[in-house]
Amino acid sequence: MIDLDDVGSLRGGDPSGMLDLVGSLAGQVRDGYDTGLTASGLPSADGISAIVVCGMGSSAVGGDFLRAVFGGRVRMPIEVNRTPELPAYCGPHTLVVASSYSGGTAETLACFAEALERGCRVVALTSGGALAEAAARAGLGTIPVPAGFVAPRSTLGYTSLALLGGLEALGVIPSIRDDVDEAAKELEALTTKLGPDVPSSENPAKRLAVAIGTRVPVVWGAEGISAVAAYRWRTQFHENAKVPAFASSLPELDHNEVVGWAPRRGEGFFLVALRHEGEHPDVALRFPLSITFVTEAGAPAEQVWAAGRSPLARLFSLVLMGDYAATYHALARSIDPMPIAAIDRLKAALAEAT
Repeated sequence: MIDLDDVGSLRGGDPSGMLDLVGSLAGQVRDGYDTGLTASGLPSADGISAIVVCGMGSSAVGGDFLRAVFGGRVRMPIEVNRTPELPAYCGPHTLVVASSYSGGTAETLACFAEALERGCRVVALTSGGALAEAAARAGLGTIPVPAGFVAPRSTLGYTSLALLGGLEALGVIPSIRDDVDEAAKELEALTTKLGPDVPSSENPAKRLAVAIGTRVPVVWGAEGISAVAAYRWRTQFHENAKVPAFASSLPELDHNEVVGWAPRRGEGFFLVALRHEGEHPDVALRFPLSITFVTEAGAPAEQVWAAGRSPLARLFSLVLMGDYAATYHALARSIDPMPIAAIDRLKAALAEAT
Protein backbone atom coordinates (compact mmCIF):
# COMPACT_ATOMS: atom_id res chain seq x y z
CA MET A 1 0.00 0.00 0.00
CA ILE A 2 1.13 3.55 -0.78
CA ASP A 3 0.49 6.55 1.44
CA LEU A 4 -1.18 9.05 -0.91
CA ASP A 5 0.45 11.91 0.99
CA ASP A 6 3.92 10.53 0.29
CA VAL A 7 4.58 12.31 -2.99
CA GLY A 8 7.83 10.43 -3.61
CA SER A 9 6.07 7.09 -3.32
CA LEU A 10 3.26 8.32 -5.56
CA ARG A 11 5.72 9.29 -8.25
CA GLY A 12 7.63 6.04 -7.85
CA GLY A 13 4.42 4.03 -8.26
CA ASP A 14 3.48 5.96 -11.40
CA PRO A 15 6.45 5.41 -13.73
CA SER A 16 4.50 6.32 -16.87
CA GLY A 17 3.31 9.63 -15.42
CA MET A 18 -0.46 9.08 -15.43
CA LEU A 19 -0.91 11.72 -12.73
CA ASP A 20 0.83 14.30 -14.90
CA LEU A 21 -1.36 13.31 -17.87
CA VAL A 22 -4.48 13.72 -15.74
CA GLY A 23 -3.23 17.12 -14.64
CA SER A 24 -2.70 18.26 -18.24
CA LEU A 25 -6.43 18.28 -19.06
CA ALA A 26 -6.82 22.06 -19.05
CA GLY A 27 -4.04 22.51 -21.59
CA GLN A 28 -5.43 19.68 -23.70
CA VAL A 29 -8.83 21.37 -23.80
CA ARG A 30 -7.35 24.62 -25.09
CA ASP A 31 -5.01 22.98 -27.61
CA GLY A 32 -7.57 20.46 -28.86
CA TYR A 33 -10.12 23.18 -29.53
CA ASP A 34 -7.64 25.32 -31.48
CA THR A 35 -6.55 22.27 -33.48
CA GLY A 36 -10.11 21.49 -34.48
CA LEU A 37 -10.82 25.08 -35.48
CA THR A 38 -7.86 25.14 -37.87
CA ALA A 39 -8.49 21.74 -39.48
CA SER A 40 -8.47 21.97 -43.28
CA GLY A 41 -10.15 20.03 -46.06
CA LEU A 42 -13.38 19.47 -44.13
CA PRO A 43 -16.55 18.68 -46.11
CA SER A 44 -19.39 21.11 -46.74
CA ALA A 45 -22.01 21.32 -44.01
CA ASP A 46 -24.79 22.25 -46.45
CA GLY A 47 -27.74 19.94 -46.11
CA ILE A 48 -26.31 17.80 -43.29
CA SER A 49 -29.22 16.15 -41.51
CA ALA A 50 -27.46 13.91 -38.98
CA ILE A 51 -24.10 13.46 -37.26
CA VAL A 52 -22.67 10.02 -36.47
CA VAL A 53 -19.45 9.71 -34.48
CA CYS A 54 -17.86 6.28 -34.93
CA GLY A 55 -15.30 5.11 -32.42
CA MET A 56 -14.44 2.69 -29.66
CA GLY A 57 -13.25 3.19 -26.11
CA SER A 58 -12.02 6.67 -25.27
CA SER A 59 -12.03 7.64 -28.96
CA ALA A 60 -15.83 7.54 -28.87
CA VAL A 61 -16.21 9.66 -25.75
CA GLY A 62 -15.89 12.91 -27.68
CA GLY A 63 -19.11 11.91 -29.40
CA ASP A 64 -20.76 11.45 -26.02
CA PHE A 65 -19.58 14.94 -25.06
CA LEU A 66 -20.98 16.35 -28.30
CA ARG A 67 -24.36 14.74 -27.77
CA ALA A 68 -24.57 15.72 -24.09
CA VAL A 69 -23.63 19.36 -24.65
CA PHE A 70 -25.27 20.00 -28.03
CA GLY A 71 -27.95 17.33 -28.41
CA GLY A 72 -30.63 19.84 -27.43
CA ARG A 73 -29.07 22.78 -29.26
CA VAL A 74 -28.68 21.58 -32.85
CA ARG A 75 -31.55 20.62 -35.12
CA MET A 76 -30.26 17.25 -36.14
CA PRO A 77 -29.81 13.90 -34.41
CA ILE A 78 -26.38 13.03 -33.02
CA GLU A 79 -25.49 9.36 -32.66
CA VAL A 80 -22.41 7.70 -31.19
CA ASN A 81 -21.76 4.43 -32.99
CA ARG A 82 -19.68 1.84 -31.16
CA THR A 83 -20.00 -0.97 -33.72
CA PRO A 84 -18.26 -1.93 -37.00
CA GLU A 85 -21.41 -1.08 -39.00
CA LEU A 86 -23.02 2.23 -39.83
CA PRO A 87 -26.69 2.90 -39.03
CA ALA A 88 -28.92 2.20 -42.03
CA TYR A 89 -29.92 5.85 -42.47
CA CYS A 90 -26.38 7.08 -43.15
CA GLY A 91 -26.00 8.56 -46.61
CA PRO A 92 -24.96 11.72 -48.50
CA HIS A 93 -26.60 14.01 -45.96
CA THR A 94 -24.96 12.35 -42.95
CA LEU A 95 -21.74 13.65 -41.45
CA VAL A 96 -19.70 10.66 -40.28
CA VAL A 97 -16.75 11.33 -37.98
CA ALA A 98 -14.41 8.34 -37.80
CA SER A 99 -12.55 8.76 -34.51
CA SER A 100 -9.58 6.57 -33.62
CA TYR A 101 -6.65 7.96 -31.68
CA SER A 102 -4.26 5.27 -32.93
CA GLY A 103 -5.79 5.17 -36.38
CA GLY A 104 -5.84 1.39 -36.24
CA THR A 105 -9.17 0.58 -34.57
CA ALA A 106 -10.78 -2.14 -36.68
CA GLU A 107 -14.38 -1.15 -36.02
CA THR A 108 -13.72 2.49 -36.87
CA LEU A 109 -11.84 1.62 -40.06
CA ALA A 110 -14.77 -0.56 -41.14
CA CYS A 111 -17.22 2.30 -40.58
CA PHE A 112 -14.92 4.71 -42.41
CA ALA A 113 -14.84 2.47 -45.50
CA GLU A 114 -18.60 1.94 -45.40
CA ALA A 115 -19.23 5.67 -45.07
CA LEU A 116 -17.17 6.32 -48.20
CA GLU A 117 -19.11 3.66 -50.10
CA ARG A 118 -22.42 5.25 -49.12
CA GLY A 119 -21.31 8.73 -50.10
CA CYS A 120 -21.43 10.19 -46.59
CA ARG A 121 -19.61 13.40 -45.64
CA VAL A 122 -16.62 11.88 -43.87
CA VAL A 123 -14.09 13.32 -41.43
CA ALA A 124 -11.24 11.38 -39.81
CA LEU A 125 -10.11 12.33 -36.31
CA THR A 126 -6.82 10.60 -35.51
CA SER A 127 -3.14 10.91 -34.65
CA GLY A 128 -2.12 8.87 -37.71
CA GLY A 129 -2.04 5.18 -38.61
CA ALA A 130 -4.21 3.41 -41.16
CA LEU A 131 -7.10 5.84 -40.72
CA ALA A 132 -4.98 8.87 -41.62
CA GLU A 133 -3.56 6.99 -44.59
CA ALA A 134 -7.03 6.00 -45.82
CA ALA A 135 -8.27 9.57 -45.45
CA ALA A 136 -5.30 10.88 -47.42
CA ARG A 137 -5.92 8.35 -50.23
CA ALA A 138 -9.54 9.46 -50.39
CA GLY A 139 -8.55 13.13 -50.46
CA LEU A 140 -10.36 13.85 -47.21
CA GLY A 141 -9.48 16.36 -44.54
CA THR A 142 -8.37 15.10 -41.15
CA ILE A 143 -8.74 16.59 -37.69
CA PRO A 144 -5.31 15.77 -36.23
CA VAL A 145 -4.52 15.09 -32.59
CA PRO A 146 -1.00 14.78 -31.12
CA ALA A 147 0.69 11.42 -31.59
CA GLY A 148 2.91 9.57 -29.15
CA PHE A 149 0.59 8.95 -26.20
CA VAL A 150 0.67 5.36 -24.95
CA ALA A 151 -2.84 5.54 -23.46
CA PRO A 152 -5.56 7.06 -25.68
CA ARG A 153 -7.70 7.54 -22.55
CA SER A 154 -5.19 10.16 -21.42
CA THR A 155 -5.88 12.32 -24.51
CA LEU A 156 -9.56 13.04 -23.86
CA GLY A 157 -9.09 16.81 -23.83
CA TYR A 158 -7.40 16.72 -27.24
CA THR A 159 -9.82 14.32 -28.93
CA SER A 160 -13.11 15.68 -27.58
CA LEU A 161 -12.28 19.35 -28.12
CA ALA A 162 -10.72 18.72 -31.52
CA LEU A 163 -14.06 17.20 -32.50
CA LEU A 164 -16.03 20.16 -31.17
CA GLY A 165 -13.62 22.66 -32.73
CA GLY A 166 -13.83 20.88 -36.07
CA LEU A 167 -17.63 20.90 -36.01
CA GLU A 168 -17.57 24.60 -35.15
CA ALA A 169 -15.27 25.21 -38.11
CA LEU A 170 -17.79 23.35 -40.26
CA GLY A 171 -20.59 25.55 -38.98
CA VAL A 172 -22.49 22.62 -37.49
CA ILE A 173 -22.33 23.94 -33.91
CA PRO A 174 -22.10 27.54 -32.66
CA SER A 175 -18.93 29.07 -31.29
CA ILE A 176 -17.89 27.67 -27.93
CA ARG A 177 -14.82 29.83 -27.38
CA ASP A 178 -16.17 31.32 -24.15
CA ASP A 179 -17.18 27.90 -22.82
CA VAL A 180 -13.77 26.44 -23.65
CA ASP A 181 -12.03 29.30 -21.86
CA GLU A 182 -14.24 28.82 -18.81
CA ALA A 183 -13.73 25.06 -18.80
CA ALA A 184 -9.95 25.42 -19.01
CA LYS A 185 -9.90 27.94 -16.15
CA GLU A 186 -12.06 25.70 -13.97
CA LEU A 187 -9.80 22.74 -14.72
CA GLU A 188 -6.69 24.74 -13.87
CA ALA A 189 -8.22 25.72 -10.53
CA LEU A 190 -9.30 22.14 -9.80
CA THR A 191 -5.88 20.76 -10.66
CA THR A 192 -4.34 22.90 -7.93
CA LYS A 193 -6.78 21.30 -5.45
CA LEU A 194 -6.55 17.69 -6.64
CA GLY A 195 -2.90 17.26 -7.63
CA PRO A 196 -0.44 14.88 -5.93
CA ASP A 197 1.21 17.63 -3.86
CA VAL A 198 -2.07 18.44 -2.09
CA PRO A 199 -2.49 16.39 1.11
CA SER A 200 -5.50 14.16 1.66
CA SER A 201 -6.88 16.49 4.30
CA GLU A 202 -7.41 19.09 1.56
CA ASN A 203 -7.74 16.82 -1.50
CA PRO A 204 -11.23 15.41 -2.18
CA ALA A 205 -9.99 13.04 -4.91
CA LYS A 206 -7.51 11.39 -2.55
CA ARG A 207 -10.12 11.17 0.21
CA LEU A 208 -12.63 9.57 -2.13
CA ALA A 209 -10.11 7.01 -3.40
CA VAL A 210 -9.36 5.97 0.17
CA ALA A 211 -13.04 5.95 1.15
CA ILE A 212 -13.91 3.60 -1.72
CA GLY A 213 -11.16 1.25 -0.59
CA THR A 214 -12.01 -2.36 -1.43
CA ARG A 215 -15.62 -1.58 -2.32
CA VAL A 216 -16.89 -1.63 -5.93
CA PRO A 217 -17.61 1.89 -7.24
CA VAL A 218 -21.11 2.58 -8.56
CA VAL A 219 -21.38 5.97 -10.25
CA TRP A 220 -24.65 7.78 -10.93
CA GLY A 221 -25.29 10.79 -13.09
CA ALA A 222 -28.30 12.66 -14.44
CA GLU A 223 -29.12 11.89 -18.06
CA GLY A 224 -26.99 14.34 -20.02
CA ILE A 225 -23.63 15.71 -18.94
CA SER A 226 -23.27 13.95 -15.59
CA ALA A 227 -24.33 10.61 -17.08
CA VAL A 228 -21.49 10.99 -19.61
CA ALA A 229 -19.14 11.85 -16.75
CA ALA A 230 -20.34 8.76 -14.85
CA TYR A 231 -19.48 6.59 -17.86
CA ARG A 232 -16.01 8.11 -17.92
CA TRP A 233 -15.59 7.44 -14.18
CA ARG A 234 -16.57 3.82 -14.75
CA THR A 235 -14.05 3.25 -17.54
CA GLN A 236 -11.28 5.06 -15.65
CA PHE A 237 -11.80 2.79 -12.64
CA HIS A 238 -11.64 -0.14 -15.06
CA GLU A 239 -8.48 0.91 -16.87
CA ASN A 240 -6.56 2.95 -14.30
CA ALA A 241 -7.60 1.27 -11.04
CA LYS A 242 -8.11 -2.24 -12.52
CA VAL A 243 -11.34 -2.85 -10.60
CA PRO A 244 -14.95 -3.57 -11.60
CA ALA A 245 -17.13 -0.47 -11.63
CA PHE A 246 -20.65 0.36 -12.74
CA ALA A 247 -22.48 3.45 -13.94
CA SER A 248 -26.11 4.36 -14.57
CA SER A 249 -28.26 7.44 -14.87
CA LEU A 250 -31.33 9.09 -13.45
CA PRO A 251 -34.23 9.02 -14.02
CA GLU A 252 -33.90 5.63 -15.76
CA LEU A 253 -32.32 3.83 -12.78
CA ASP A 254 -35.38 4.68 -10.70
CA HIS A 255 -37.38 2.39 -12.96
CA ASN A 256 -35.21 -0.69 -12.40
CA GLU A 257 -31.87 -0.50 -10.56
CA VAL A 258 -33.30 1.03 -7.40
CA VAL A 259 -35.17 -2.23 -6.73
CA GLY A 260 -31.88 -4.10 -6.56
CA TRP A 261 -30.71 -2.10 -3.57
CA ALA A 262 -32.48 -4.41 -1.15
CA PRO A 263 -31.43 -4.70 2.53
CA ARG A 264 -27.75 -5.69 2.86
CA ARG A 265 -27.31 -5.89 -0.93
CA GLY A 266 -25.23 -2.74 -0.84
CA GLU A 267 -22.44 -4.27 1.19
CA GLY A 268 -19.29 -4.25 -0.89
CA PHE A 269 -20.34 -1.25 -3.01
CA PHE A 270 -19.69 2.51 -2.82
CA LEU A 271 -22.01 4.98 -4.54
CA VAL A 272 -20.72 8.21 -6.07
CA ALA A 273 -23.48 10.55 -7.25
CA LEU A 274 -22.36 13.17 -9.76
CA ARG A 275 -24.39 16.36 -9.43
CA HIS A 276 -24.59 19.74 -11.15
CA GLU A 277 -26.67 22.89 -10.81
CA GLY A 278 -28.32 22.43 -14.21
CA GLU A 279 -30.19 19.24 -13.39
CA HIS A 280 -33.85 18.93 -14.39
CA PRO A 281 -35.97 19.68 -11.29
CA ASP A 282 -37.49 16.19 -11.34
CA VAL A 283 -34.02 14.62 -11.35
CA ALA A 284 -32.78 16.94 -8.60
CA LEU A 285 -35.69 15.72 -6.48
CA ARG A 286 -34.98 12.07 -7.28
CA PHE A 287 -31.30 12.08 -6.34
CA PRO A 288 -31.56 12.24 -2.53
CA LEU A 289 -34.54 9.89 -2.48
CA SER A 290 -32.73 7.33 -4.64
CA ILE A 291 -29.51 7.61 -2.64
CA THR A 292 -31.47 6.67 0.47
CA PHE A 293 -32.25 3.24 -0.98
CA VAL A 294 -28.52 2.64 -1.49
CA THR A 295 -27.44 3.72 1.97
CA GLU A 296 -30.22 1.69 3.57
CA ALA A 297 -28.90 -1.30 1.62
CA GLY A 298 -25.53 -0.86 3.34
CA ALA A 299 -23.46 1.07 0.78
CA PRO A 300 -21.74 4.34 1.67
CA ALA A 301 -22.56 7.22 -0.68
CA GLU A 302 -20.91 10.49 -1.57
CA GLN A 303 -22.05 13.31 -3.81
CA VAL A 304 -19.59 15.12 -6.09
CA TRP A 305 -20.71 18.49 -7.44
CA ALA A 306 -19.59 19.98 -10.74
CA ALA A 307 -17.87 23.34 -10.98
CA GLY A 308 -18.52 26.03 -13.56
CA ARG A 309 -21.38 27.73 -15.36
CA SER A 310 -21.47 26.15 -18.80
CA PRO A 311 -22.35 22.50 -19.47
CA LEU A 312 -18.87 22.02 -20.94
CA ALA A 313 -17.12 23.29 -17.82
CA ARG A 314 -19.34 21.25 -15.54
CA LEU A 315 -18.79 18.09 -17.56
CA PHE A 316 -15.01 18.44 -17.59
CA SER A 317 -14.86 19.30 -13.89
CA LEU A 318 -16.62 16.03 -13.07
CA VAL A 319 -14.33 14.14 -15.45
CA LEU A 320 -11.19 15.55 -13.84
CA MET A 321 -12.32 14.53 -10.36
CA GLY A 322 -12.98 10.98 -11.58
CA ASP A 323 -9.68 10.73 -13.42
CA TYR A 324 -7.77 11.74 -10.30
CA ALA A 325 -9.82 9.51 -7.99
CA ALA A 326 -9.35 6.42 -10.17
CA THR A 327 -5.62 7.06 -10.49
CA TYR A 328 -5.19 7.57 -6.75
CA HIS A 329 -7.23 4.42 -6.13
CA ALA A 330 -4.71 2.46 -8.21
CA LEU A 331 -1.65 4.02 -6.62
CA ALA A 332 -2.94 3.55 -3.07
CA ARG A 333 -2.98 -0.19 -3.83
CA SER A 334 0.52 -0.13 -5.41
CA ILE A 335 -0.92 -0.64 -8.91
CA ASP A 336 0.61 1.10 -11.93
CA PRO A 337 -2.37 2.89 -13.55
CA MET A 338 -0.96 2.84 -17.09
CA PRO A 339 -0.85 -0.82 -18.32
CA ILE A 340 -4.01 -2.47 -19.70
CA ALA A 341 -2.85 -6.08 -19.81
CA ALA A 342 -6.32 -7.57 -20.23
CA ILE A 343 -7.02 -5.52 -23.37
CA ASP A 344 -3.60 -6.34 -24.80
CA ARG A 345 -4.21 -10.03 -24.14
CA LEU A 346 -7.64 -9.88 -25.76
CA LYS A 347 -6.29 -8.14 -28.86
CA ALA A 348 -3.58 -10.78 -29.23
CA ALA A 349 -6.10 -13.59 -28.93
CA LEU A 350 -8.38 -11.98 -31.52
CA ALA A 351 -5.44 -11.54 -33.90
CA GLU A 352 -4.65 -15.24 -33.60
CA ALA A 353 -8.26 -16.20 -34.22
CA THR A 354 -8.58 -14.22 -37.46
